[in-house]
Amino acid sequence: MLPKKGKKFPKPDGKGSTAFSYGREIASALRSELGSTHQAVKRVMGWTGACERTAKNWLAGTRGPAGEHLIFLLRNSDAVLDAVLRLSERQASSRHLDLFQARATLREMLQKFDELLDRPT
Repeated sequence: MLPKKGKKFPKPDGKGSTAFSYGREIASALRSELGSTHQAVKRVMGWTGACERTAKNWLAGTRGPAGEHLIFLLRNSDAVLDAVLRLSERQASSRHLDLFQARATLREMLQKFDELLDRPT
């Protein structure tokens, strides 16, 4: 229940300021990964099932995704995942993800290397 005093919501303090840069951070991450073309809008729509206007708002930074849409973006975009971890001050988690990605890439490369060695010449 809202208090009876006053007609305005309290202004955010310094701690809540990251919430207000959320939309801009997500937009920056999406644009860095996808660019600013209409293809980027279509890709975001495909990832999330959101309508065109919503995807454009996310890419412009006027709004940020919430709920299921954010989860779908996190599944498909490493840049968005990194931005969310930065905003939540969980950079250590981001470094762990980088190590897991490097490990997976190394496994793929070693598998291809083994396949090349096993080929008859």
